[in-house]
This record gives sequence, structure tokens and C-alpha cells, in this order.
Amino acid sequence: MEITQDKHSANQALIKIKLNEADYQPKVDAKLKDFAKKANIKGFRPGKAPISMVKNMYGTSVLVEEINTILSESLNKYLKEQTFKILGDPLPQDQGTIDWKSQKDFEFDYKIGFVENVDLTLDPKIKATKYAIKVDDKLIKETLENLTSQYGNSTNPEVSEEGDHIYGDLSANEGKFEQTVSLDLSKITKKLAGKFIGVTKEAVVEFDAKEVKKGQWEEAFGLDEEETKDLDGSLTLTVKNINRKERAEMNQEFFDKIFGPDQVASEEEFVTKVRETLQANYDKESKVFTEEELKKVLTDAAKVDLPEAFLKEWLMIANDGKVTAEDIEKEFPMYAKQLTWSLISNEIATKNEIKAEHEEVIEKTKQMVREQFAASGLGAQMEDSMDMFVDNYLKGEEGQNYMNMLTSIQNEKVLAFALDKISVNEKDLSIDEFKELLAK
Repeated sequence: MEITQDKHSANQALIKIKLNEADYQPKVDAKLKDFAKKANIKGFRPGKAPISMVKNMYGTSVLVEEINTILSESLNKYLKEQTFKILGDPLPQDQGTIDWKSQKDFEFDYKIGFVENVDLTLDPKIKATKYAIKVDDKLIKETLENLTSQYGNSTNPEVSEEGDHIYGDLSANEGKFEQTVSLDLSKITKKLAGKFIGVTKEAVVEFDAKEVKKGQWEEAFGLDEEETKDLDGSLTLTVKNINRKERAEMNQEFFDKIFGPDQVASEEEFVTKVRETLQANYDKESKVFTEEELKKVLTDAAKVDLPEAFLKEWLMIANDGKVTAEDIEKEFPMYAKQLTWSLISNEIATKNEIKAEHEEVIEKTKQMVREQFAASGLGAQMEDSMDMFVDNYLKGEEGQNYMNMLTSIQNEKVLAFALDKISVNEKDLSIDEFKELLAK
């Protein structure tokens, strides 16, 4: 047997495997003899059929099976011995017509994609930013207003006021457009909202489509872009009802609704708890955002050269007709980023002996389960069954959930390790500044 490699580029090659009769025939003969001992062929006692007959009947299928086994084992062994990192799976190339009856020598070609190495030195020359979102008084005020509004009582006053919801029938004065809407007066301009303040049921309010700013059709009227794309000119809204949410009082009943019985006992304690809860949530968002930005920095620093043409071809074949070439072109940039980061993360972990432990997987899964149940108000009730929930989750998706959690923990450790080795600029952000960063 002869295996050779023909590099087409820095990250793509053709592997040629040549087999001659001595490579496969002894194993084929051994299998046929073993088969003959067990075969039950009509006209012969079990195991007594002539080897020539067995070879004539099953020789080709045994030959094909044995050659495929040799190819698979030899190719895998050869690739494991290489210093480069294989991406995807080797792609068998068209060999033309094979004469399995008389051909003695065979040659098979496999296209491979790889990266030679992932070279990344973590030192202060690499610069990154660690973000921290700070909960300010403005956010506290907005949150308290939202909570007191959300948990207040609903009423249907006779006359509308600022901040009400106007329920009614919206129609175009020209054309066939008609829709029943619930208009949130807090989501439109003050000038337009003024037309709906002081109105009563059955009032007809006229306004121009131009008065509704970009995004307000959806945010304020609940209408999507397709429904409003042709809206123009004069519109009328006939009021059918006025909905108002009275603010909840800052009392023990309200505190218990938000945080559970007897968690806070005063308005001061409530505001402190709100601040702590918001800060904890935004700390998580800060961490995720910092990690994603750090991945970009490390990816750029490593300059991994992926075999894009090979990977696109492999993705098409691996998905077996479930995606189109257009789908792959569209999704490939995201796939390439994820693959590149996976290569970098594994390289850093290997060089620095960073790995996730089983106990860490269990603990992280418990924390995830607790957060999910806490969101539904069932946190306290499920602790006794925690081990069962964790076990069921980690066994899910044929064990893939366990592997995903393992990878997630390793990535976190790698990123923490990297932050400790490179230059880090810490930057505090307000909520508005954070939203602006996300929008970019």
C-alpha cells in the first residue's frame, strides 16, 4: 500500500491511496474461507459448499467490504499522524468505473481541508476591553415605573389621559385599509398623542400617516411592516374603549408579588433589591458581551487560514440536500467564526492544560436548572428533585447536552485565562451606551 499527499494550497490537499493485491487478498481469502464454513447453500450440507462456489457468489461483495475497511483504517491512521488539523471529513473523489471482477490494483483519492497550525501567543501586545454595565438611577426609576404599572389594576375610564391605551378601529380615508388596534400613547410622539388625550368612547380621531414615525407602527399600534407599507394620507381611529393601568401602591402586597413573601419589608429595601437584581442580570450580560468581543480579538490575532472552498463543499455533502449553495454562502461567515474560535480555544486549552471537570458540569447544570425554575416561581419546590433534572438534561440529545456543557465550561476557562495574560482595559457602560454597542 502507498499513501501520498498532494497539496493543492496552504490548506487543502489530495490524499492518494494505492492498493495492490497483496494488501487485501489475504484478508479476502480468510473471510471467504470463514464464510464457507458457516454458509448454508442449497444443495450442500452446511459448511460443505466448495470454496470456488462461495467465492463466485460472494467474492465481489467481500472484496468491496474489505477494501473499504482498509481504506477507512489506513486513511484515519495516516491523518492522525499528520501535524496539521483536519477540518470536516475527507471527501472521496470520483474514481471512474472500477472492474471489481478482474482489477487487481486500485487507486483512491480523498480531498481534505486542514489548517497547518493555530499560532497564538497570549501576551500584553493583544489588547481587549472588559465591559461592566452599571445600573444607574435612571434605570432604577424606569424599572420601578414599569413594575408599578405592570402590577397595577386595569381600568376603563370615560376620558383618555396621557399614557393610556386606545382600543379602536383604524381605517384609511382613501383605500380599503381597516384594522382593529390597541394604541399605546406612550409609544408615539407627544404631538400625535395629544390628539388622543381627552377623547371618549366612539370619538373619531383623524391624523396623517406621516405623523407616525419609523418603528411606531409596530411599537405603538401593533402593526407589522407588511400591513403598513402602503399606508399614506389621512387616517381615522374610532375609539371603542380606553384602557388604563393604575400604578400599584408600594406596599407589602406589591413587594411580595415581585420578590416572594417576606423578602423585603419596606420601600427602601425593595429599591435596594431591585438594584441588586438588575445589577446581577447586567453583570451576566456584561460577561457574555466581553467574552464575545474577546473571541473576536483573539480570532483576529490568530489569523487562522480556513480552507473555505473545501468547507463549503463538505457542508453541502454533509447536509445531504437539506441546504442549498445559497444557504451555505449566507451562513458560512458565522460558521467560519465559530469554527475558528473552536480551533483557538482548543489550542489554548491543550497548551495550558485547561479542561472542564465532571463536577463543574454538574454544578453549572444545576445553576442553569435553578435559574429556569426560579423564573417560573418554582425554584424552592424543585431542589429535592435536582439530581433527577440534571441527570435527565445531561443525558438528553444522546449525550450532546453533556458535551455542550463541557465545551461551554472549557471556553469560559480559556477566556478567563486569556484575560489574565493580555492587556485589558476596563470600561464602565450605562445601559444606553451598552444598547448602542449592541446595535453596531
